[in-house]
Amino acid sequence: MEEQQLTYRLGDWTPEELEKAGNETFAAIRHYYESIGEIPVLTDIQARDLIHLLDSPLPDEGQPFDQILQETQRKVIPHLTHWNHPNYFAYFSACSSGPGIVADAMISALNVNLFLWKTSPAGSALEHVVLRWLAEMIGYDPQADGVLLNGASLATFYALAAAREAAGLNIREEGMIGRDLPVMRVYCTEHAHSSIDKAAIALGLGLKNLVKIPGDAQHRMRPDLLDAAVRADLARGYKPIAVVAVAGTTSTGAADPLDAVGAVCREHGLWLHLDGAYGGLYNLVDEIRSEVDDLGVADSVVVNPHKVMFTPLEVTALYCRRKGALAAAFSLVPEYLRTESQDGSINYHDFSLQLGRSFRALKLWWIIRTFGRKGIALRMAEHRRLAVELRAAVEAHPDFVPVSYSPYPLVCLKAFPRDLRLLYGAASPERRVVLDKYLDRLNAAVMEKVNADREYFITHSALADTGFFLRVAIGNIRVFGSHVEGLWARIQAAAAEVDAALRPTLG
Repeated sequence: MEEQQLTYRLGDWTPEELEKAGNETFAAIRHYYESIGEIPVLTDIQARDLIHLLDSPLPDEGQPFDQILQETQRKVIPHLTHWNHPNYFAYFSACSSGPGIVADAMISALNVNLFLWKTSPAGSALEHVVLRWLAEMIGYDPQADGVLLNGASLATFYALAAAREAAGLNIREEGMIGRDLPVMRVYCTEHAHSSIDKAAIALGLGLKNLVKIPGDAQHRMRPDLLDAAVRADLARGYKPIAVVAVAGTTSTGAADPLDAVGAVCREHGLWLHLDGAYGGLYNLVDEIRSEVDDLGVADSVVVNPHKVMFTPLEVTALYCRRKGALAAAFSLVPEYLRTESQDGSINYHDFSLQLGRSFRALKLWWIIRTFGRKGIALRMAEHRRLAVELRAAVEAHPDFVPVSYSPYPLVCLKAFPRDLRLLYGAASPERRVVLDKYLDRLNAAVMEKVNADREYFITHSALADTGFFLRVAIGNIRVFGSHVEGLWARIQAAAAEVDAALRPTLG
């Protein structure tokens, strides 16, 4: 077939077309951020309607980019949950910053694959640099083995896999099937993230061998009960392997007492992994660092720049101060991956299951250099200040109570009308059960009402000793005091309206 007879164009956009599309896209991004405070945080479209809106036949012919971009602006963006919105206070405030956004575009353009040093020399070197920077920022050993991953859940899985291998059972070579192995046990706070449970499942330990240690009044792991649980398991002939502590639990942002937990681990020769996905990087803030224990006690640590350091998803850092432990669990080099080592070279595929890896280090390099350590710390400190002010307002209000305490900018609260608080103090156990159920209904309805107009977005949790409560996570790079004040006013108004409507149903 002659070239001039080709029906379809072969090849990519020309560099000129790429630049034009990029300019148009960044203009759309600029408009998005200029108006983000004016759009709803949430969509109200029903799932079936949204699928119908976006569904279409598979296109046989190429379509103009202008059309694709316009439909993205018209059909996709309005129906997202906007994590970058200053009124987004749900879950944890994973938001992106300007340098991170532009870096992500560069990362996609370069399309580097970081698994061998040879496949990505400068990429691997930058990963080494930013891992050292992050370690210095959180107060962890900068010489520890480290790797950038796509989430804390997998990072914790990898850490526990390394801990299992370090326990000396030779599971890497001999497996777990058809062998006379001891019952392996892992311990964590009862408030640990569900990813710990999933890791126990995936590692073949089983949920029944993940021992949940009760927390104290502030929902922090109790070291005395941890020690008692380990001793009891040793007496049964079980094999304790690891403990998972948390700096910033998902429900309440509690920080486990690492010094005391670490002492228990050292006494019994256990691996201590720290889930610092939320709280670890807040060590940058002096006021927070003075309230929590030293992260350096942990054998492995995970922190999430994409959760708290204004970095676009996905980038997580896993550290292990037991040199070679991650490689002992995961290093496997088939012939087709063998290359000549250079002095100082690092092959990051040795530290996890992942082979193909994106150039995550670049966006961290850009963000840290753009804002600097002090600039990042100042932004985080401002979020802490806003949280302290909101917590004080909750404590001062007669119809609300704070739930637990966090050194991080997470405020947990619940509506508890003053007259019901007086009744509760003198109520019988049976009557308290009735009041607790009412308070759960009240706070669930408050959350629904706050979120209903889509101006704000908050989420909840529930614990045995607190019931249903509201969570306000402050961490968006674009949030200011006016946003928090507006949310607090909305919560108060919603609580008054909902209580008035529900009170007749309280028997």
